[in-house]
Amino acid sequence: MNPEQEQPSVRRIVLPSGRSIEVVRFGENNHATRGLHVCPDCSSELVQPIDWSEAPDDCWNLVLNCPNCDWYNEGLFTADQVRELEDRLDEGLADLLRDLQRLTQANMADQIDRFVTALHADQILPEDF
Repeated sequence: MNPEQEQPSVRRIVLPSGRSIEVVRFGENNHATRGLHVCPDCSSELVQPIDWSEAPDDCWNLVLNCPNCDWYNEGLFTADQVRELEDRLDEGLADLLRDLQRLTQANMADQIDRFVTALHADQILPEDF
């Protein structure tokens, strides 16, 4: 095997009969090394789950979507992989909330400056309230 090729991914699946099998997948991008939040098609770090359900053996069945290139994937992932994805999603949410707070403060500061300017220019009338 060429060292530049990716290693196959192995997943254990429990069948309804109770027997378990190992599924070996060759030639696919390995989510374990690049993280579930990274799109294999466009390398965007915006991949997000759009559907999920609990699976046997402490695993999760996820449907993932990249909003950048509209890539979709459904797969069975370990609890550790899902925790890492949740951490990345939490970090993204925190970034968005920080940006929203800064934008809100900047907009408020601009509105206050305009109001003060209008107030000093006697452009504010009682009818404005």
